[in-house]
Amino acid sequence: MSTLMGETAEAEAPAAGPPTAGGGVRRVLGRLGGPAVRTRLGTLAGVVILAVLFWRLGTGAFVDGVRRIDAATLAAALGIGLVTTVCSAWRWALVARGIGIRLPFGAAVADYYRALFLNAALPGGVLGDVHRAVRHGQDAGDLGRGVRAVVLERTAGQLALFAAGGAVLLTMPSPVRDQMRAAAPLAGLGLVGACAVVLALRMNRVPPGRKPRAVRGMLGEARRALFSRTTAPGVLVSSVVVLAGYVAMFVLAADVAGAGASVAQLLPLALLALLAMSLPLNVGGWGPREGVAAWAFGAAGLGAGRGLTVAVVYGVLSLAAGLPGAVVLVARWYAATRNRRAADPEQLAQEARPVEAEKARPVEAEKARPLEEARHPLAPLAPAPVVRIPAQLSEVRSEKYAPKESARLARSSLPFSAVPSEGRPMTPESV
Repeated sequence: MSTLMGETAEAEAPAAGPPTAGGGVRRVLGRLGGPAVRTRLGTLAGVVILAVLFWRLGTGAFVDGVRRIDAATLAAALGIGLVTTVCSAWRWALVARGIGIRLPFGAAVADYYRALFLNAALPGGVLGDVHRAVRHGQDAGDLGRGVRAVVLERTAGQLALFAAGGAVLLTMPSPVRDQMRAAAPLAGLGLVGACAVVLALRMNRVPPGRKPRAVRGMLGEARRALFSRTTAPGVLVSSVVVLAGYVAMFVLAADVAGAGASVAQLLPLALLALLAMSLPLNVGGWGPREGVAAWAFGAAGLGAGRGLTVAVVYGVLSLAAGLPGAVVLVARWYAATRNRRAADPEQLAQEARPVEAEKARPVEAEKARPLEEARHPLAPLAPAPVVRIPAQLSEVRSEKYAPKESARLARSSLPFSAVPSEGRPMTPESV
């Protein structure tokens, strides 16, 4: 019915004229706003940033940073990565449990390691998170909740980073402390205004039937996942530990690169680099982090080249910390391949059964056809076999069984015949 109505509406609609300029602009903007285009633009921006840095500062900073990494540094990076990954997986499990979806802790750790490796190895820096969101949703039987669990878990980490970064950049010496203090009043007024709007909306409640169900459901899930009594303490502790692990990794990278700065000097610079990493303009995490680190170290008097080296060492250590994810990826692939091979004989047998049934069906039909024809009352009779009788036998049989002439005439005549019959008197009418 709806199809017919749509066809009728299309038939009654006037013929479309040439595309207008406004429609073309909207179409182009819609295509540019697609996720695939955004990913490509972000990757391109990261490549451009790296190209500019190498052009201005040379490739010596990159080579020097990689050359300084030794086995002890890689072992320390793996240890720090283990702590941050376990705490991140714990936060993910808490958030998933808060919105009513099951996630075992061991599976969460393995999937988080795999996501970290894919984030570092693939362009965009978020494809690993997309993969774990989809896989968890499919395994749990609820794709929407699986995706929302990953989004809320990442949101909790970003909120912790923004809160800690704002507090540190406002209070500790940094290249952006003056700008942060100048922008703090405006940011505070905006926060107060947002709180006032939320309070007004809660005081003047809209009837439940008129509120959008999707928005109400999302807000309810966010409240249960991040701010409930059962999940808020664990989410807060895990976020703080994860952020401290990222800062410790940056300090380790600065020590390896020979920055010669104290932890108090490196803390605001590390938070600036981490904030830059949250921008979707990178190639596997590379790009904005190196640009901001080079600028921040140069503004702090530590040298832009040294800042680029620190950022490069941090990127290599982060990649090394996510290498167990490659092991998880290969192990999962091998297990899936082995299960598929183990299931192949049964699948082949199941696929062969219909084929054999199709081949046997015509033979069974041919066998059953005579029975069906015999059972059917209107079925045509089969022709009787022809038996040839010798001429002598046929003459004997005809003479022996031939009827007498009188009997033949009596059967062929009328009831009162003029021909005399045996045992029958003649009547005047017959004469």
